[in-house]
Amino acid sequence: MENKTPQTIPDIRHTQVFHAPIQKVWEAVATAEGLAAWFMPNDFQPVVGHEFHINAGPFGMSPCKVTEVDPPNRLSFHWGKDWIITFELKDLGGKTEFTLIHSGWNPDTVTEFGEPHTIVRDRMNQGWTGIIQKLGKYVEG
Repeated sequence: MENKTPQTIPDIRHTQVFHAPIQKVWEAVATAEGLAAWFMPNDFQPVVGHEFHINAGPFGMSPCKVTEVDPPNRLSFHWGKDWIITFELKDLGGKTEFTLIHSGWNPDTVTEFGEPHTIVRDRMNQGWTGIIQKLGKYVEG
C-alpha cells in the first residue's frame, strides 16, 4: 500500500517595505477606517474575540473574528469559514516592513461559494498584490 503524504497548499505571504512609520501602518490595518481605505468596508474593532463583517462586494458580507491583537506588531483574524489573515509589522526606523499571511488553505476544501481552495488561492494571491499596493499608497500618501 502506497503511503501518500497529504497534499498541502502553502500560505499566501507578501512582504513589502513602506516608507511610513509603524504607527501609521498599524492604524491603517487595525482600525475600521484604515481597513476600509485600502481593503473593504467593515465594522472591525481591534479587540480579541470581536466579531465583524467585511463587505466583499459581489461576495456579500463576510463574517470575521479577531484572534490576535499585539499593537503595533501583529494582528490576526478569521475570515469566512476557512481562512486566517495575519498582518505582521516590523519597525525599520521611519519605515515599516509589512507582511501579510493568508493561511487556512486546504486542497480538499471548497469555499462558501463552492470553489476549490486550489483555484481560489492563486486568484487571491494575485489579488493581494494589488491590495497591498493600495495599502502602500494609502500609508505613504
